[in-house]
Order: sequence, then C-alpha cells, then structure tokens
Amino acid sequence: QVQLVESGGGLVQAGGSLRLSCAASEMFTGYRMAWFRQAPGKEREFVAAITWRSGLILYQDSVKGRFTISRDTAKKSMYLQMNSLTPEDTAVYSCAAGVGGAEVSRPRNYAYWGQGTQVTVSS
Repeated sequence: QVQLVESGGGLVQAGGSLRLSCAASEMFTGYRMAWFRQAPGKEREFVAAITWRSGLILYQDSVKGRFTISRDTAKKSMYLQMNSLTPEDTAVYSCAAGVGGAEVSRPRNYAYWGQGTQVTVSS
C-alpha cells in the first residue's frame, strides 16, 4: 500500500507561483506518478505525469510552459512547480501513483491517491 501526502497549496494572486509536493511512503521502478486537479462542479482533470524510473514527462496542453513536474527518487517525492497561475487553475490538486494502463491521463490507471491540497488563484 502506497501512501501519498500532498503539501504546498494555498492562496495566490493571478500571475503568481506555487510549488506542490507529494511525498510517497514507498515507490517502485515501474510506477508512474501524476498530478490531477478538480475544480468545483467539474470532473477530475489530468495535469501532468512522470515515470519514476526514467523521468519521462507528459503535460496537459493548458499547463505546458507554465507548470513543471519533477521527482526526487532519493526523497520518494514528486513536485509540481506552477508559474503564471490564473484563476482557471483554482482546484484541489491531488497526486496519484500507479503502474497500469497506457492512458496516462486516465484517473482509473492510478491505484493510489493523496488527500489533495487546495490551490486558489485570485484575480
């Protein structure tokens, strides 16, 4: 059982930056980790993913050039640096981990989830 704990959310003005962290109780070579977000009244949305072993990265189009996903294998942690934030980025951000499925952006392909951290961007 992998436990994930997010931190780093908060309130920021439009144009500002935040860095989210996700600490894992354990992680395995074949795993993939990802960030998802869910705004009120909307479905959960894929943000970015990274493979644990090789560090291959995929972003949702709307965050490319603004968000950067990374991981530190020694610390068993994943990060999301978010720059140039807009009110449309307001959501609960959750980290996820799993081994399954070719569809990186599908929540169902991730077996483990953190509790989420709120990000609020004011205009």
